[in-house]
Amino acid sequence: MQLRRGLSNTLLAGALVCASAFLVSPAPAQADPSTDNLLGKVFDEIESNHLDLALKNVEALIQAKPNFRLAYLIKGDLLLARGRELKTFGDAPQGSSVERLADLRAEALVRLHAYRDRPSQDRVPRYLLQLRADQRYAIVVDNKRSRLYLYQNENGRPRFVADYYISTGKRGGEKTREGDEKTPVGVYHVTASLPRNKLSDFYGSGAFPISYPNEWDRRHGRNGHGIWLHGTPSDTYSRAPRASNGCVVLANADLDALSKKLQIGLTPVIISEQVEWLSLDDWNAERNALNAEIQRWRSDWESMDIDRYLTHYSRKFSADHENLAQWGQHKRQVNSGKTWIKLKLSNFSMFRNPGKDELVVVTFDQDYRSNNLSNTMKKRQYWTKEGGKWRIIYEGAG
Repeated sequence: MQLRRGLSNTLLAGALVCASAFLVSPAPAQADPSTDNLLGKVFDEIESNHLDLALKNVEALIQAKPNFRLAYLIKGDLLLARGRELKTFGDAPQGSSVERLADLRAEALVRLHAYRDRPSQDRVPRYLLQLRADQRYAIVVDNKRSRLYLYQNENGRPRFVADYYISTGKRGGEKTREGDEKTPVGVYHVTASLPRNKLSDFYGSGAFPISYPNEWDRRHGRNGHGIWLHGTPSDTYSRAPRASNGCVVLANADLDALSKKLQIGLTPVIISEQVEWLSLDDWNAERNALNAEIQRWRSDWESMDIDRYLTHYSRKFSADHENLAQWGQHKRQVNSGKTWIKLKLSNFSMFRNPGKDELVVVTFDQDYRSNNLSNTMKKRQYWTKEGGKWRIIYEGAG
């Protein structure tokens, strides 16, 4: 019982949680013996006082992941507990790095939390309102929980596939400027794939740049560049939860698994400070309400009633250096030579911005026809809540 007392009674203060908090009931068995599942079993066995079995499983974890420092720390505690009562998790001898131990304790906490609290199949991230048919997967990042969630597009509904431990910015989220060591919050997409042989060992098995800063970031003066999903150095299995300069960092094995699902230029990457979850009913309601508003915008454009059309635009609207008044004047001039307009919209995606603003990023293919002009284009709009109604605050090429 020495280890159980040393871990259960001091984990909350030391970095995990006490037995009465998270260690309540075993998590459901998982088919894939991933790092988190094996680590979760070790904590289950510690709580059940099956210390020899816990040691056996942590040794198996070390054999599978030789650079997993947290596993070595747990093994050390298990061995130390045979000779004395532990005072804290990671009860290392004097001279050990205090900062390193704090990092490992923080990693243990978020990994255990994820093991105990996996996403429910009947709830989805609020942000994935609608995926395009050709967007096979979507990524949602939770900075606070140090977790990356992978969702598959199943006939328009996001279906949970997998989740991975990640490391993010040393100074948290909501990046605003170059060098602030923060991870951005917003709606982005994967823009490129950088293979291992084009990078230093620091980035591990590869890297996938994302589209930070986006239009909304630039509108708010946010700058910086080089925000990537990438791996870890060859001598490191995982990094502390807050250890990057702003990138999202995964274990190399996890990045390799994730990379098979990524589509350059298509896969959305939504980064949140803390994920908001919705029931399927609430998700459908939010999705349908915005879809209906977009169709009203389309219909009012076709009507050629400019005053009615402009009611769909925010007072703070801007696009291509035009404000709302300039935009309206331009549309009146264009429409003066028209007798009819037909508009077809297709290939929709809608992603709610995780920031403080009520904001949804909408992209679609626009097929425009009139008596004197026909064209097709990809369009991106940012819709915001204004006076309780959805209105367009930005519009441009997608």
